[in-house]
Amino acid sequence: MPINKKRKKKFLLILILGLLSAIGPFSIDMYLPGFPNIAADLHTTVANVSYSLSSFFIGISAGQLLYGPLLDRFGRKKPLYSGLAVYFIASLMCAFVASVNSLILLRFLQAIGACGGMVAARAMVRDLFPVDEIAKVFSTLMLVIGVSPIIAPTVGGYITASIGWHYVFIALTAMDAIILALVFFLLPETKHADTSVSLKAKPIIKNFINVIREPQFFTYAFTGAIASAGLYAYIAGSPAVFMELFKVSEKQYGWIFAFNAFGLVAASQLNTLLLRTRKSEHIIRIALICQTISTVSFFMAAIFGLLNVVTTIAFIFVFLCCQGFIFPNSSALSLAPFSRNAGSASALMGAIQMSIGTLSSAIVSFLANDTTLPMTGVMAACTVCSLSILSVGRRLIRYRASLENVEEEAAEMISTF
Repeated sequence: MPINKKRKKKFLLILILGLLSAIGPFSIDMYLPGFPNIAADLHTTVANVSYSLSSFFIGISAGQLLYGPLLDRFGRKKPLYSGLAVYFIASLMCAFVASVNSLILLRFLQAIGACGGMVAARAMVRDLFPVDEIAKVFSTLMLVIGVSPIIAPTVGGYITASIGWHYVFIALTAMDAIILALVFFLLPETKHADTSVSLKAKPIIKNFINVIREPQFFTYAFTGAIASAGLYAYIAGSPAVFMELFKVSEKQYGWIFAFNAFGLVAASQLNTLLLRTRKSEHIIRIALICQTISTVSFFMAAIFGLLNVVTTIAFIFVFLCCQGFIFPNSSALSLAPFSRNAGSASALMGAIQMSIGTLSSAIVSFLANDTTLPMTGVMAACTVCSLSILSVGRRLIRYRASLENVEEEAAEMISTF
């Protein structure tokens, strides 16, 4: 196959996988500007509408564990089709809800459908690309995923203002239909059905336990998840910090959100270049050290009342730039030890990330006190904890490797007698 044709094929595959990964973020960000309108139309409060966001987080956390065994048992595409179909139906029904309770339930079902694409995309990256290329591919996926927080709230705001919040869900339904067509016609099956994979509860739980007991998975899955939890703390706390504390307008907040998201995307692309000369293990360690220094400084500045709009944006921008290096490398290193059960590993990694992220956003909301302290404090705690796990985990990985080397040497000595 000619080189240009190979590059086009690779680009198309990564684009489709990126779109699958972006379904969840788009579903979170696109309807946020419509909260006041949704509350008015459904005769409820914005606080009650926000429960639909919580139900989405719960669904996308729990649902990922459902898809892992299915992707390993039936191949990648059949469970993916099912997830996209569930998402299509739930999104369409969200556009016609008559009560906030119906919206909360349907958002949960929408999340169950969305996480099928997210889990399948990560597993297919592991199927399609060599281990030493996975981090680069995840960096490229970030280019697609990172578009969500840049354009989704803006697009959602314009749709809500022009034709109503109902059409936000119509737009998500249309997006899902396009992705489903791309998957059907252009995305190959990357893993055939494996009948040896059991769908009974005990083997599934045992499989997840075997995955999480792998030191490399444990270290980098939790390192990445807890670092990402700082991002969720920012998402949960930033509306109050910028619009209520610093009195910026909704439009200004949208531009601030987009500017910070650009740092995340730009850093993830720079990561691709660094991987030509540096290993993922080295990049993630340096990025986490820089992120920890910045968030601790951010928290200290909040304690002493030194923050304003500009300095807050600057600290968050640095945090997200570091996250652009952490996410792709932690994802790649987490999945690297697995091939046969990559679906289960991908599902567990995603569930850990979403669960911890949901917890961090809930803590920020619970501690809200009209200051920057809850957001900055949780962000700092997440990065310090993440760096600590990385430091301890790297020692466990080296210790495990040394034991394996000793065992191999002992086996070689015995074989010589």
